[in-house]
Order: sequence, then structure tokens, then C-alpha cells
Amino acid sequence: MTRSANPATDAAATTPTGFVGCDVGKAGIAVFDSVTGRATTIANTPLALDAFAAALPPGRLLVCEATGGYEAALLAAASRAGHAIHRADARRVKAFIRSLGTLAKTDALDARALARYGQERHERLDRWHPRHEHRQELATLVNTRSDLVRARTACTNRLKAPGAGPVAAELRALVAAHDQAIAALEARIEALLAGCASLARTASVLRTIPGIGATTAAALIALLPELGTLGRRQIASLAGLAPHPRQSGTVDGYRRTRGGRPEVRRVTFMAALSAVRFAPDIKAFYQRLRDSGKKPIVALTAAMRKLITIANAKIRDDAAQQLS
Repeated sequence: MTRSANPATDAAATTPTGFVGCDVGKAGIAVFDSVTGRATTIANTPLALDAFAAALPPGRLLVCEATGGYEAALLAAASRAGHAIHRADARRVKAFIRSLGTLAKTDALDARALARYGQERHERLDRWHPRHEHRQELATLVNTRSDLVRARTACTNRLKAPGAGPVAAELRALVAAHDQAIAALEARIEALLAGCASLARTASVLRTIPGIGATTAAALIALLPELGTLGRRQIASLAGLAPHPRQSGTVDGYRRTRGGRPEVRRVTFMAALSAVRFAPDIKAFYQRLRDSGKKPIVALTAAMRKLITIANAKIRDDAAQQLS
């Protein structure tokens, strides 16, 4: 998904005439329309969803949750039909439903709650926009590579564990297969970036930042397409690197980073580990925090946040330069 530079402005561009909650399942989608009060179920297939979107009156705002990709056909159908749609964070929706005091849970009730969520918060909800075709493919390649790396690590750790002798041959074979698959994916990622001028330029800009190599650059392009379009606080929050206050009365609690995109945190963590060792500016920044008494993980998280804000600024400035 991509976001506008100002989600609030994006949301207020057109005031919805009604709100449609869509509780997405693998086989079907429960739908509730706030205007008609009707609840229906639609097959989660492109054909059925295109027909649903075409019959929907203009001006509706559709709201669904991110469900691991099962919402993709709905997002595409809504986009083709020209309807605004918001893909909500599941944790926020669940907290909203709890605030209503609703204890029962059915697909129909969830669809109704999603419609109400949109109705009460639409001015602050960003609209989903289709990714560029190359970015979507890149995201698939990057996420698959990440899954394979984790699987390879699990096999490697098990191979080193006591008692692994009886399955050592099988584990070595799995590690070798993962190595081959990861190398093939990395070659495809490199070719995809090289074949798209805009993505290649963005990758080149990112790689000028100490600590960010080819793998991290590709991951940031795929997983954080909002880079360069948001302010530094917004991009840090979206990456899950913004410290949130915990203050009550006279107690000022320890600030923690939370929320955001965990996959972005993972790749930024590895980049920061390299930067605090080999990049003079980031190393000095990290050391100042350590000398002031900050814990290593706090200082490292601050370095991660600094890397993201630098990346955001560089891509923003490069985009402005291209327009001038």
C-alpha cells in the first residue's frame, strides 16, 4: 500500500456518503452497508467482487482489515471501480470493538463494526492506493526471501544443537536448498531493480547511506514505499521506531517503541548494527548516547530511527530535485 503525503488531507478530499464494512475471509467476505443497513456475504473471488464494486453507489468508503493478502482481490476491485477503501490495522480495529463493549463475535458483527469504525474515524483514515506493478513484485520477492532466511536459520540452529546427528544429513540438504533459493531470489531482486529506472534510482540513493546495502535498500523500497512522502515523525512511527511516552501524574515511565511494521524494524536493525561500527557519523551518535547512560538497545534503536529519517529525507530531496 502507498500513502499520501498527508493522510488527513487525502481523507478529507471527498466526504463519504456512506460506509461499508468488509470482514474478509479466505472464501467469503461479510459486508455491511451503513446506508441501507443490509448485511450480505460475497464470495472472495475477483469476478464476484468486481460485480459487487460495480453495483455499489458512488461515495461509499469501504473499510477492511489486513488479512495476510486475502483482502487483495477486494482492494483491487474497489480501486478499479473508483471507490475509496481503507485497509485498517487489525489491532486498532480490535481495540475499537472492545471499546464498544461488544462481547459476541461473528463475521456479520465484525463487518458492522468496521463500518462504524470508518464512520467515526474517516477524517483520519488514509485511503489505499494500488502499488506500482514493480513494487508489488519486489515486495513478494523480498518477503519470500525473508521467510527463507528465517527457515534457513532454524535449520542451521537445529543442526548445531545437541542430538542433531540422526537428522544432520537432512538438515544440511535443507540448508543447501535454502541457500540456492535465496541466491536465486536475490538475483531476481537485483534484475527487477535494474530493469525499473525509478526503483533503481531510489535504490542508488538509499545505498549512499552508510549501513544500507543492496539487500536493505531493496527491502526498504518494498516494505516502506512511503519513504520520502511523510515527515520524520510519521515515517519513524510507520517503521515502528518512534518512542511513545508513558506518563501518568508525576510518573514519567520508560518510553518504548511499539507498533509499526516489524519487518521494517528487522532490516533496519541489521543496517544499524553495521552503521554503528563502520559509519563515522552514526558511530559517533551511538557513542554519545551510550556515554550519556543510555542502554545499548536504546542507543541502537535511536540509530535505527536516524537511518530511517535520513533515508526519508534523501529520497524526498531526490524527488524534489527531479521535479525542479
